[in-house]
Amino acid sequence: MNSYLGRPLAAGGTFRFAALTLLALLTPLASHPAQAAVLNCTISATSVAFGTYVPLQPSALIGTGTMTAICTVNSHKNTLTVDLSAGASGSFTTRTMTTTVGTTTDSLNYNLYQDAANTVIWGDGTGGSQVDTVTITRHGNNNTITTNVTVYGAVAPAQDPAPGIYTDSITISVNF
Repeated sequence: MNSYLGRPLAAGGTFRFAALTLLALLTPLASHPAQAAVLNCTISATSVAFGTYVPLQPSALIGTGTMTAICTVNSHKNTLTVDLSAGASGSFTTRTMTTTVGTTTDSLNYNLYQDAANTVIWGDGTGGSQVDTVTITRHGNNNTITTNVTVYGAVAPAQDPAPGIYTDSITISVNF
């Protein structure tokens, strides 16, 4: 069997890597009394699944996830702000997914963005990141509004990680 840097090649000459998944966790929501237009929200999120990363690939590996807010409102237009944590790396400029095999932990750099062009880093407004603002609008007498927000992600190119499943946990905070 052929190998590159001591790692076996899979059929077709590509490296075997399991899917890279970003796990999203939710924090409890706290309503601000001065903004009683949004009465409550239920938040859910899908993971950003990047797929298979080929070591030293020349372009970023991209993926998307979705945050869904189901809110009860009592006014026509309402605003939510959505913050994402830095994850385990503690940095918004370079988030890091990790995998551990035995006692060895390897990392893979990635980031999360508000836009498909990957130019606006999504965070809490510090460290070069920006908070996202979402406007939800009530139509007619329907007081329950469902809003989907896309989370864009990119794994940085030209990395040479060990094979494995890489994960990070991000906390989503929604304020209304």
